Amino acid sequence: MRFGIDAHAIGRHLTGNEVYVRNLLEQYDGLDRDDQFLAYLSVPGADELVPKRFAKRWVSNNPFRRLGFDLAMGLRRDQPDMIHVQYTAPLFCPVPVVVSVHDVSYLEHPEFFPRARRVQLRWTVERTVRQAAKVVTLSEFSRTGIARAYGMDPEKIAVVPAACSEIFRPQPRAQAQAFVDGRFSIRSPFILCVGDLQPRKNPIGLIRAFEELVANFPQLPHKLVFVGKDTWFAPRVHQIAEESPFGNRIHFTGYVNDEELLQLYNASDLFVFPSFYEGFGIPILEAMACGVPVACANTSAMKEVAGEAAQLFNPYSTREMVMAMRDLLLDKDYRTEMGRRGRDNAARYTWRQTARQTLDIYQSVVEQAKRRAPVSHHA
Repeated sequence: MRFGIDAHAIGRHLTGNEVYVRNLLEQYDGLDRDDQFLAYLSVPGADELVPKRFAKRWVSNNPFRRLGFDLAMGLRRDQPDMIHVQYTAPLFCPVPVVVSVHDVSYLEHPEFFPRARRVQLRWTVERTVRQAAKVVTLSEFSRTGIARAYGMDPEKIAVVPAACSEIFRPQPRAQAQAFVDGRFSIRSPFILCVGDLQPRKNPIGLIRAFEELVANFPQLPHKLVFVGKDTWFAPRVHQIAEESPFGNRIHFTGYVNDEELLQLYNASDLFVFPSFYEGFGIPILEAMACGVPVACANTSAMKEVAGEAAQLFNPYSTREMVMAMRDLLLDKDYRTEMGRRGRDNAARYTWRQTARQTLDIYQSVVEQAKRRAPVSHHA
């Protein structure tokens, strides 16, 4: 069989979408030596991040050109047995589609999106979901949301959880702290938050809670470190941080690579994930895999992913966020216990298992398409 994968996110720092497709391709290389893989890429240098034996094709970085023309032409030319996309398939798709829809935040929380993006997703994702041979998502929470949004039978949506890359693991703490100090000029101790600076991730809520935490517990010397790339919303977040009475203790690293992120997790005292809405929440597992205690929001898929291994809080409540951070920072035994629970929880998820289940879906979609194909009768 020949599987096509829309891997245009690779090399574009599209965080969750890029992490997802890169880890799948990496695992496919080890799991499946019989089938052929064809990766459609859009950024120079992205081919270096894809297994060598996979065929590579180039499509435009411009979504209108990529989806309206390049991918459709490429699929006609290459004739894979199917194509796997995230959210949006090309406009004219000559092969069966498997679509990963990680969440429907653009429908459930439209206020978190610029208007043009919201309108585009509303139209293109619905069209893709309706034509797809299979819809795949990361959590039971997202399956319910997708089924409700598109009037689908939930049984037609496969839940295949994500995981965190094997690079994330405990490291010598003093070494990690020295790295972070040298690379980012951030001295320990600090609280870490990972995610693009966008409204859905609730960075302003965390800044407000941090202010209250250090005002009420002046014995805490911690800084607050945000890791993630700037978006249209970032100037507002930077402004709030600058105006904060504790602005000198709030740091922004911008986008970092996995090696840097590994050191940041291991150097931190606490990982906080205050997002209003997540279809999964990979950073929760990354922090847990490094043995860092986690406090995260109790909404959407996050409690499903974190299980009993995180201190949960209502992301709309500054008070609850403050108390969650306080409990973990002031109680060393509790912090150690939550770090241990987190490692156990993260170990339940592996990209190998995610890739294996996804490959099974590819195979069943292709077999189903072959059974449906009209049989030609020769005289």
